[in-house]
Amino acid sequence: MNFLHYNPKHISAFDAEVHHGKNAHKLINIFTLLITLSFFIAAPLGVWYAAETDFWANLYRILTSPSKLVTDYFALGGLGSTFFNAAICGLASNMIMLLSRAQAKATTFAGYMLVVAHCFYGLNFVNMWPTILGVLLFCKILKKSFRENLHIALFSTALGPFISDFAFRYTITDTFDATNPQITVLGVIFALLFGIAAGFVVPALLPGTTAMHRGFNMYKAGLAIGILGIFIYSFMYKSLGINAPEVVDIVNPEYYALKYGYRGFVNIYLIILFTMAIIMGFIYNRNSFRGYKELLKSVSYGVDFLDKFGMSVCLINFGVYGFCILAYLNTVFVLPEIFGFLPQGVGFTGPTLGVVFAALTFSADGQQPRTIFPIVLGYGLLFAVVCGICGVMDIRVPWSLSNQGYINGLAFSTGLCAFSGKYGWKVGTLAGFLSAIICTSTSEMHGGFVLYNGGFTAGLTALVLLPILDYYKVKPKFEDDTH
Repeated sequence: MNFLHYNPKHISAFDAEVHHGKNAHKLINIFTLLITLSFFIAAPLGVWYAAETDFWANLYRILTSPSKLVTDYFALGGLGSTFFNAAICGLASNMIMLLSRAQAKATTFAGYMLVVAHCFYGLNFVNMWPTILGVLLFCKILKKSFRENLHIALFSTALGPFISDFAFRYTITDTFDATNPQITVLGVIFALLFGIAAGFVVPALLPGTTAMHRGFNMYKAGLAIGILGIFIYSFMYKSLGINAPEVVDIVNPEYYALKYGYRGFVNIYLIILFTMAIIMGFIYNRNSFRGYKELLKSVSYGVDFLDKFGMSVCLINFGVYGFCILAYLNTVFVLPEIFGFLPQGVGFTGPTLGVVFAALTFSADGQQPRTIFPIVLGYGLLFAVVCGICGVMDIRVPWSLSNQGYINGLAFSTGLCAFSGKYGWKVGTLAGFLSAIICTSTSEMHGGFVLYNGGFTAGLTALVLLPILDYYKVKPKFEDDTH
């Protein structure tokens, strides 16, 4: 469909059924292709901006290195090479979406977003394929529709760090030299067998773990894959007595000398992307913002924004919500300068940019600024409590909201927004508070080999909070959205 010649009068925020049935999947395909194109455009600009002289060598290092959490591809490779990795992985996802002839849905959009999000810190064009192949074989053998399981195939790439470790380190040595990557036949076999096995297990786990948190964690694959990752990590390393690897030691003094990472470049890139989303949504929504006010009233539970409001309004939500995330990040990055007692955090690193996309994953399926705010407030509340206790005990404040772990944790904790939508802002704040407590601890359970650690954390939070609400008979304050 030609965007420039498309007649927006056929789309209305209040004619969502027709919009979804005839045009939503096309809009998803168009917009995800535009995101991929933006990566291709940003790649050479990033090479110029960062004066990246070894582009191909940097890209090769990204593709051939173990990539457990949190491997910053900006440091491991470079600004331009990282964007190019995201571009080719995004394009691969686009091609899978088109070749499978799937009618793209909100979950398809979510799958694409999570793929490109993690291309900045752990997922690459090499380690994304074995699990996708596994899901494809799962569908062929069990005679299931791949197009209906496309989102699961994309979600399964969260296990990418296992693939890279099996291929480039596990069968060779306990250490890894990024300047001299090695590969063995046995390592490749392990990686392929693991990917195929995961393709059969992940689809089976998803329904059960979703039932466990009753849909209150939007990053439902995080809990399923996180639990699976615990078993794999424990067997492959702990049970066999093999030393678990550390994050690849990256020597990049020029990059680490940047106080806020690539703040200028990333801000400009995201401002353009979010503005483009809002303009595109506005045009397709009959040159109006009609419907977005109603979206903001949603309880964010059991509602598919795509079905209810149409993709045009979801694009507006993507842009507005994206600007909220960007404002939050730019604020917390400067807090250590304002309050001298706070430890210095990070800036716009690879993982930081990645989790911006991750936080937008379900902007077409329940996430919106109003119900997200209490989750953010919960993180701020924990930070205030920690600062207060440290002040009373006269000890150093150990972290700030700009620490990488808390930035990543909050991005995925936004998946708990249904708590604030259904139960009110106080319960939403509690959900954010509880999630913030454990967000930097859960990766140890799976050794940092599951990229959806934040979704895993949010899932565990939901498993703790829901029984408490049930036991004390806390009633939801708001009814589910109705069509």
